[in-house]
Amino acid sequence: MQISLKNYTLRYLSIAFLVIITIWAALFYAYILDEVYDNVDDGLKNQKIEILREVYKDPMLLGTKEFGVNQFRIWPAADDNFSEQNRLSSVFFYMPYDDEQEPYRVLRTGFYAADRKPYHLEIRTSTVEEDDLIYDLTSALVVLYVVLVLGLYLINEFVLRRAWKPFKVILTNLNHYRFGKKEQLKPIATNVLEFNQLDEEIRRMWRRNEQVFDEQKRFLENASHELQTPLAIIINKLELLMDDESLSEGQLTQLSESNLVLHRLVNLNKALLMLSRIENKQYPHVESVKLNKVAHDLCTDLHDLIGFKKLQLHWQELGIFEVAMNNDLAVILVSNLLRNAIKYSTVGSTLSVVVQRDRLSIANTGQIGALDKATVFKRFHKGMQDSHSNGLGLAIVKSIVDTYPELSITYDYAGEQHVFTLFASSPQ
Repeated sequence: MQISLKNYTLRYLSIAFLVIITIWAALFYAYILDEVYDNVDDGLKNQKIEILREVYKDPMLLGTKEFGVNQFRIWPAADDNFSEQNRLSSVFFYMPYDDEQEPYRVLRTGFYAADRKPYHLEIRTSTVEEDDLIYDLTSALVVLYVVLVLGLYLINEFVLRRAWKPFKVILTNLNHYRFGKKEQLKPIATNVLEFNQLDEEIRRMWRRNEQVFDEQKRFLENASHELQTPLAIIINKLELLMDDESLSEGQLTQLSESNLVLHRLVNLNKALLMLSRIENKQYPHVESVKLNKVAHDLCTDLHDLIGFKKLQLHWQELGIFEVAMNNDLAVILVSNLLRNAIKYSTVGSTLSVVVQRDRLSIANTGQIGALDKATVFKRFHKGMQDSHSNGLGLAIVKSIVDTYPELSITYDYAGEQHVFTLFASSPQ
């Protein structure tokens, strides 16, 4: 699925922020916990010094066997486990007020009292609850993450959108540009160097394309006209020569075949010129065209040809098929489909033309078996029925259809008939 550049960068930056914040949170949690324990341990060591001073002053404190307000206790030590080293650990104690186990930091050590007897000293102090710390840290980081993503979105929405506005103008210019149209592209106003360079390169490319396009059009038109004139002269001279009664039958046959070849060359030249004009968008005028009327008028014009092939015309009009396109191209499109169907129909068969609201179908009975759908609309593709065809009739049809995105054409073989269907939109 395609997304805009803004959403693309926002998505990956959001993922990057999440990964970075997660890693940072783990390191920050470990660092904070280490600092907390380090400060608490220093406090316990200071407490130990103060308690020992008070014990030497007041031996009655040696009887403090339970934790009280001062959070320490002292009891006599046996010789086998006595040590004056400081041992620090984290321990949970039950607290009646909270009715749960609370974390404490405990310092255990030993000392000799004034009576030179060994005693154990245990000092405790409450520490931060790690579960609460994790919860608070997570909540804070979630808020931070949301603020960062929201801030990034707002920056993209209000700052980067303005910065990328010239780029959108360039895209709009490219989307609306068509060969042969002299309208100038919309100018962009920006201080961004890259956008100015891109716009200038596109304009330079546009000018080159227009120049090449104009030269190509002139060449094709001139070449076509230059070919038509000598071809017409040659055909006329051949026809005059064929009227010579002194020619033998063999010579007349050769002249007739040459005349047919020249006529094919003329038709090929016209067809190629037509394809070139269609693909070069030289039929810009668009209007609402009712293909019902176009098809009906063409059937009337081709009545003699239909009668010559002894075809039964089956006309069925189930709706008004109206499209927005060039009227001349509409006539060429339907004419080529009808002429193709008539040309390759079996003598005495049925030619069916069905018009509906969103499609036009032309069916004929021809060669047995389906045509190759992959090549039926290709240029210069000829079936086995007519070696004299130039293979451009259906190619012109496809070129016209491709000119209008709302049109499409399909070929099917059903009921021993070849069916070409023109749709007002892509078939489902």
